Amino acid sequence: MRLEKCWFCSATCYPGHGITFVRNDATVFRFCRSKCHKNFKMKRNPRKVKWTKAYRKLAGKELAEDSTFEMERRRNRPEKYNREVVQKTVNAMKRIKDIRVKRQDRFWEARMAGNKAMARKADRKELEEDIHLVRAPESLRSKKEQGKEKETEKEKVRVLAEDAMEE
Repeated sequence: MRLEKCWFCSATCYPGHGITFVRNDATVFRFCRSKCHKNFKMKRNPRKVKWTKAYRKLAGKELAEDSTFEMERRRNRPEKYNREVVQKTVNAMKRIKDIRVKRQDRFWEARMAGNKAMARKADRKELEEDIHLVRAPESLRSKKEQGKEKETEKEKVRVLAEDAMEE
């Protein structure tokens, strides 16, 4: 059973599914569903349509180069095998899925690494801007409390500044 790839979105086209379009120059285009076929007829570029595999790779959302993809490309070429090579290949195919998942997880973590620091910085800025919502207005407190509050506030600002420098 030969599994084809959709020309537009790179999804798998199973036998008996999808649409095959043959141009006058005998170029064969296979589409997994009518959505891809209609986008092709509208002359849309798959690299600019956000839900396609081409866009995701180009935008850095998915791994572009991975040795497990090479195995997928080689699969359709007939080759001569001996029993040992076949056995090793079957064992490798079982491990490929696990390897691919681990690599994608590492890739995602690398992409999201800076988000935690950016979120913390935004939270700190919001707290500084809206500190009046957290503390009571100064007119409601006595003079002694205000003096103590200023000292502790200075200490807190100093600690926050030191924390920001460490990160």
